[in-house]
Amino acid sequence: MKRLLALLATGASVIGLTALAGPPAQAATGCSVEYTVTSQWSGGFQAGVKVTNLGDPVSGWTLGFTMPDTGQKVVQGWNATWSQSGSAVTAGGVDWNRTLSTGASADLGFVGSFTGSNPAPASFALNGVTCTGSVTDPPTDPPTDPPATGTPVAVNGQLHVCGVHLCNQYDRPVQLRGMSTHGIQWFGPCYGDEALDALADDWKSDLLRVAMYVQEDGYETDPEGFTGQVNALVDEAEARGMYAVIDFHTLTPGDPNYNLDRAKTFFASVAARNADKKNVIYEIANEPNGVSWAAVKNYAEQVIPVIRAADPDAVVIVGTRGWSSLGVSDGSNESEVVDNPVNAANIMYAFHFYAASHKDAYRSTVSRAAAKLPLFVSEFGTVSATGGGAVDRASSTAWLDLLDQLKIGYANWTYSDADEGSAAFRPGTCNGTDYSGSGVLTESGALVKSRISTPDDFPTS
Repeated sequence: MKRLLALLATGASVIGLTALAGPPAQAATGCSVEYTVTSQWSGGFQAGVKVTNLGDPVSGWTLGFTMPDTGQKVVQGWNATWSQSGSAVTAGGVDWNRTLSTGASADLGFVGSFTGSNPAPASFALNGVTCTGSVTDPPTDPPTDPPATGTPVAVNGQLHVCGVHLCNQYDRPVQLRGMSTHGIQWFGPCYGDEALDALADDWKSDLLRVAMYVQEDGYETDPEGFTGQVNALVDEAEARGMYAVIDFHTLTPGDPNYNLDRAKTFFASVAARNADKKNVIYEIANEPNGVSWAAVKNYAEQVIPVIRAADPDAVVIVGTRGWSSLGVSDGSNESEVVDNPVNAANIMYAFHFYAASHKDAYRSTVSRAAAKLPLFVSEFGTVSATGGGAVDRASSTAWLDLLDQLKIGYANWTYSDADEGSAAFRPGTCNGTDYSGSGVLTESGALVKSRISTPDDFPTS
C-alpha cells in the first residue's frame, strides 16, 4: 500500500521563517522520491529509491534519510555511494548520475537488514532540501513469495545481471551455490551419472563449474576432445536442472593473453553450440596472475564479443588480477576495476578465496566491492591457498555467512577425491557409487554440503 508524504519541497519557504532561519539553502530547489520495498525476507529486504530533481540543475548531490528503526542497516547498495552513521543514511551521486538536470531522475537501490521492525523511512532530503514522494510499505509477514519449486534452472530460467546482482527471469536477485570440478583431465570418474545425480539431488547444488585447464595436459593438447567433454558436462548439468559454469581454467602462465587465440576458438565453439540453453555461464579466465588489470581487461574485451556473436544473452564472468582477488593479493584493491571496468554488459567479476589464507582484509574488500561491482565467487576453498592443509572452519563460516548476506553466488573447490584438504571426497571415492554418505566426505566436503544443501531462496514474483 502506498501512502503520500505531504512534505515541503522548497526549503525554508514558509512566511515568517526566512528571517529567523537566514537565507534559503538553494533557490528554487525541489525533489521527489519514490521508495519501494521490492522484496523482504526474514531479517532482510531490498529497496528501490528513485529521486527526481524538480528544481534547478544540480551537479553533485547527496540524498539523505533516516532509518525509523535502529535495527535497520544498509548492507550493500548500487548506483550511488552509500554510507550509514547510526540511523542516518546518505547516498551520493556517482560518475554516471552525478549531474541531475531539471526533471531528471536517478534510480538507486540497496539491500538492507533489520532486527526488529522494518518500517519505511518517513522523509528524504536532496542536498538538504526535503522531498515529496510516495513510500511503498514493506510486507507485514516476510517472506511473501511462495516457496519456489522445481530445479534451479526451471525456477530461474535465463539469468542476467541487474545492478550488482545476478538476477533470474523475474528480475529478482538470486544466489547460486554449488561445486567446481577439479581438472577434468584428471578426475573424469568423479563426474559420472552417480556423482552428478548425488550433486543435484542430495547435495542440492544449483551449479556445476566445469574446470577445463588450458595447460597442464589440458585443452592445448586436444582442443576438440576437451571441447566435447565440456559440452557433455553442460548437457549433464542441464538434464539435472543445474547451471553450468564453463571455466577456461588459465593458471600458468598467468597472463590470459597468452591463450587469447585459444580462448577465441574455444568460446566461439561452445557459445555457438550452447546458445539456446538457459543454464550456461561463461568464465573466460580463471585466475590471472603476474599481470596488470589493463592486460586482463584487454583480454576480456576481445573474448566477450566472440561469445556475444553467438550467445548474446548469457552471463560472462571476468577474472580479476592477483589470482582473481580483485588485485588484493597483488597489494591493490577493487578500485582499479571500479575506475576502469570492462566495456561490456551483462558481466560479473570473479573473486576467489581460500579461507585459511584469505581473511579480514579480503572480506573487507568484498564488502566494499559488492556495493559497486557484480561479483561471483567462482572458486573458493575451506583450506589454504595451496589447496591443502586443515579446514579453517571459523574463516570458512565467516566467508559463507558474508556471501549469503550479500547474495553472492559461489562454487567450492572441489567436487573430487583428490588427495588434498580442499577435496570434498576421501581418496578413492570416485571408484565407487556413494557421493553423499558421511563415510566418503572429507571435513571440507561435509561442511560445504551442509551449507549448499539448505533450501534455496529463489524469488519468483
